[in-house]
Amino acid sequence: MAPTPRSEDQTRGRRREAWQTPVMATLVLTVIGDDRAGLVDALAGPIARHGGNWDRSHMARLAGKFAGIVVVSVPDERTDDLTAELDTLTAQGLLDVTVAIAANDGPTDHDDVLELRLIGQDRPGIIREIAGALAQRNVSIEELETSASSAPMSGELLFEATATLRVPASADPAGLRAALEAIANELMVDLDVTDRRDAGQRNARR
Repeated sequence: MAPTPRSEDQTRGRRREAWQTPVMATLVLTVIGDDRAGLVDALAGPIARHGGNWDRSHMARLAGKFAGIVVVSVPDERTDDLTAELDTLTAQGLLDVTVAIAANDGPTDHDDVLELRLIGQDRPGIIREIAGALAQRNVSIEELETSASSAPMSGELLFEATATLRVPASADPAGLRAALEAIANELMVDLDVTDRRDAGQRNARR
């Protein structure tokens, strides 16, 4: 019996299935280990072997440790296999890796994004005061980087912080700025808060 010829639509449908993009899962990896050469390569290898993509990361050497956070997209059906291989890095004593499924950020189109920069003499409680003012106004800290270094002339320890803040539409940006400026005056630090869009426009004109 001769095989039934396939229709053109059936052929196209099979081609679409063959080239269909796999469903991707987004994972957030937190990593820490004793600083040594090759740690990033040890982490990137399993991700690549399981068809994953290294999307975004923040990594640094801190007090003799190498620590960071990495956002990875990987085919959904490979998630368990990737997690299992990452667990071997912990077993080998290279990196402690924690894997979490990324959450949906939700709509943020109407939120304001502000950039905060702070510098002043180091003292306990600076971040606590700033974070408390932000939390009271439901402001989220999207990114935070801090460092301490010796001042060039005096040698005193200077504390620096930069942060990206997401301010909900229900918040009062002017009130937030006033509260942060009051804290800066009390702590005797220099603090600047700018709208990210304004900063981008200034950089574009340079």
